[in-house]
Formats: sequence, structure tokens, C-alpha cells
Amino acid sequence: MTLSTLPSSGTGHSRVAAPVLDVVIPVHNEEVDLEPGVRRLHAYLAESFPYRFRITIADNASIDGTARMAHRLAQTFPEVEAVHLPEKGRGRALKHVWSHSDAAVLAYMDVDLSTDLGALLPLVAPLISGHSDLAIGSRLARGSRVVRGAKRELISRGYNLLLRGALAARFSDAQCGFKAIRSDVAGRLLPMVEDPGWFFDTELLVLAERAGLRIHEVPVDWVDDPDSRVDIVATAVADLKGIVRVARALSTGRLPLATLRAQLGRDPLSWRVSRPH
Repeated sequence: MTLSTLPSSGTGHSRVAAPVLDVVIPVHNEEVDLEPGVRRLHAYLAESFPYRFRITIADNASIDGTARMAHRLAQTFPEVEAVHLPEKGRGRALKHVWSHSDAAVLAYMDVDLSTDLGALLPLVAPLISGHSDLAIGSRLARGSRVVRGAKRELISRGYNLLLRGALAARFSDAQCGFKAIRSDVAGRLLPMVEDPGWFFDTELLVLAERAGLRIHEVPVDWVDDPDSRVDIVATAVADLKGIVRVARALSTGRLPLATLRAQLGRDPLSWRVSRPH
């Protein structure tokens, strides 16, 4: 498989080198939503984000005009890059773009921007400061405000309960398309994440939690996209297969979590009582 960055020649702009934040938008056949979503995100970051940033459009195997639109946006904005992958898979797109990014903090969000952008700085600030290792937007945390149908609400809550029972997960919302990770942590974790699709998020979070990493949760305002392209049944089946695979890998000790914990995990707190001299 190849990873190619679409050319941006003729723009007169220089590319953004070594930004603090690289926000990846994985897309597949999203020519309608791509331009308004990227323009809105760029405007927000340019006006409200206090660090250098990049927006990377990760087109995975689109067959409509998504790639052309991504190229056009990269020509328009110096902070926008367009990457094309010939194979489909949100997890595959994120893994490759994050692995090649030179940013200190790596994030992603869905192209429809269902999550309010006001949560972006609270999401990445603990990673920039070094307080946390990963950060997730949560629609189930106290303080979040969510607008979506009863069916999706039930599926989301049921999935997260399943993760708690099957994988002893403690994070509250694995599926919200609004996450970030420090690049040094990503460099260690990504080679261990196998899923190329929607289960990528869950697998990444489970491995991080088992390695003793700190996961920061941010309550978000989230409005469901009624035109979502997600196939709920196919995604649910793939998620169940992913849960079984990860549970088996954890139970057999196939994953080098002890090594990862030694490299990245946080040491347990130790309390020292000072003695009078």
C-alpha cells in the first residue's frame, strides 16, 4: 500500500512545518461535507487556537470527488494537507497519517463536525502540557449535551457496557469521533493496533489503558448527523470480532504490555514522609 500526499504546487504557500497539533479528518466519499467542514475547522483554529496547527484530510479510497476537493482545499490553505490512500478504512487512514506526522499532538475528528469545536482546546491542552497521554471526547460523561436518536443512544451505551464487561475498560465513550494522542505515545502504540476500521479507536484505548497511560476525558456537545454513512450492523459485527481478538490477545499475553508499560506507563504514586533532622 502506498501513502501519497497530493501536490500543492502553484499555491504560493509554504507548508506548515512541525505544528503543535495535526488534526486528521478521515473521509470516504464525503465530497459534499468536506469543504464546509474543513473551512469551518480552519476558521476556528486560525481564530481560537494559540499554537501552530495542520489539518490533514485523509481520503481513503473515495470514488467520488472527495480527492479533488481535498486537493483544492490544500491549494487554498497553507495549513491543509491532502493525503490519499488506495484502500478503505478509517483506522488504516489514521494509523498511516499519524505515523508520518511531525506534530507533537495528533488528533482526529469526523468530517461532519458533530462535536462542538469548543471542546478541542480542552481536549488537547492536557497533552500539550504533558499531563495526559491520550484524550477523548465523551458523550456519556457528566456535563455532555447530546442530540441523537434513541436507537443510536442505546447502541452506544450498550457497546460501552460491553467493553467494561469483556475488556474491563474504564473509559466512558470509545466511539466518539473526537480524540487526540501525544506523538511519542502514538509511536509506541500504533504498531500494536491491528484493526483498520472502526474498531481502531477502541483497540488503541484498551492498549493504552492496559499500559498504564493516562486518558483524559472531555464532556462534549454532540449533535447526531442524520446522513451518517456508517453501516451500523456491519460495524457492530466488526466491533464484536475486534473485542474477541483483543480479549484473546490479552489473555494469552501476546501483547508486550509490560514492555510498553515500562517505556510509557506512569509510575505508581509513592508517598514519602519527611523525617525531622
